[in-house]
Amino acid sequence: MTNHLHDGLLAPHEGRGTVFLHLPDGSTVTHGAFCTLAARYGAALVGAGLQPGDRVALQLEKSVHMLAVIAGAIRQGIVFLPLNTAYTPAEISYFVTDAGAKLVLCDGRNEAALTPVARAAGAGVGVLNADGTGSFAQRSAGLDPLPVCPAGPGDLAAFLYTSGTTGRSKGAMLSHDNLLSNARVLVEYWRFTADDVLLHALPIFHTHGLFVATNVALLAGGPMIFLPKFDAEEVIRHLPRATAMMGVPTFYTRLLDDPRLDRNLTAGMRLFISGSAPLLAETHRQWETRTGHRILERYGMTETNMNTSNPYDGDRRAGTVGFPLPGVEVKICDASGAELPRGEIGTLEVRGPNVFQGYWQMPEKTAEELRPDGFFITGDLGFMDADGYVTIVGRAKDLVISGGFNVYPKEVELVLDDLPGVLESAVIGVPHPDFGEAVVAVLVPEPGAAPDPDSVAAQIADRLARFKLPKRVVLREALPRNTMGKVQKNVLRDELKGLFG
Repeated sequence: MTNHLHDGLLAPHEGRGTVFLHLPDGSTVTHGAFCTLAARYGAALVGAGLQPGDRVALQLEKSVHMLAVIAGAIRQGIVFLPLNTAYTPAEISYFVTDAGAKLVLCDGRNEAALTPVARAAGAGVGVLNADGTGSFAQRSAGLDPLPVCPAGPGDLAAFLYTSGTTGRSKGAMLSHDNLLSNARVLVEYWRFTADDVLLHALPIFHTHGLFVATNVALLAGGPMIFLPKFDAEEVIRHLPRATAMMGVPTFYTRLLDDPRLDRNLTAGMRLFISGSAPLLAETHRQWETRTGHRILERYGMTETNMNTSNPYDGDRRAGTVGFPLPGVEVKICDASGAELPRGEIGTLEVRGPNVFQGYWQMPEKTAEELRPDGFFITGDLGFMDADGYVTIVGRAKDLVISGGFNVYPKEVELVLDDLPGVLESAVIGVPHPDFGEAVVAVLVPEPGAAPDPDSVAAQIADRLARFKLPKRVVLREALPRNTMGKVQKNVLRDELKGLFG
């Protein structure tokens, strides 16, 4: 009886007394204790009525318990759906309903708000707090482990929701082998071993913190310093104990603001990795000057995990995302799908065992973006130079990446357009020294109306996660349009690119 992802990531650690997690309070969790907790939570999921292939939605604070319930779901063949802790109940409602989740696990403080959402979708609710308390935790107490559920490489492990410019989120279906194959490649490519100590300050509801950082650490067999969130003070305190860190560009810009960041602080580090958003070349240069380390930048997506990486040995070129990873094919294509010569800008297409299985219950959308030959049309624009380095130059879908989080303009625009006195809106991303990109909203008032730009974010705060809220609102008499009537967001971006210095 085999379970592809469990056998690859978890089974080797059962009963091991080696440290898996160093927690902020100074306590540790061994690999063996983690596997025991995961087995108990897996039994509790089955006890709640979930069967192999059923979905469990998780809106939980980062903790060993959230990680363990994910591992328990993998063990029992249950598909897990991690959700951003910033999502509002209105946003959660769509994901739970669309995924057909049978159970929603949340923090106790959100139980009252999410119970009607879950019930409306026909799902149950359980509480799992970061300290291991709550109704679901109580239900798991004393349960014996169940046999590991069989699951093959192509069976689904997770849904991660992404979106396009239509504003309707898509459930990217990720298989056991999508996750395991990518982790295996990254461990070898980035030279991770059981001797590494990974400083983990990322959230664990998306690809970077969950599938890249955590899976790499599990596969390598080394420990993680498991911080609940990024806090520059805490990261600086723990850096001397670590050998590797994965972060978004915001991590690096904020650490550079601290005078304690120097070569002595990072003397024991082996590797700094950046992803989820473009790293400015200036940040790259400053980091090397201050620490002596050259950040390794890589490129991935929700649908594909990691696709490319700058080399471990060799030239880590600022502004590029390196080479296609072993086993992953990357080509630059024109609109027809024909491959372009080196140096020409086109759309990146990717093929490999890392590429997802399609969008949940969206066969037409899957067919639009996943070619019959297995190549996924990423929607990212870039080029490959003569040496094979890939550079991303833009996003065909106007996606904004702020602080490592994806913001889809259409979703924000629909909310803004509902405000009194707003005729129409356009949401763009402009350069920001801390977040990489900042969300900016351009509003056209209705005739005779005068919306207050300073109050817009507060007016929509109950409908959108905080990271989606505009950091600046600009009023215009009209939006620039081309001859076909399409809003020219490139014009707005050019006009407003200096808003944040």
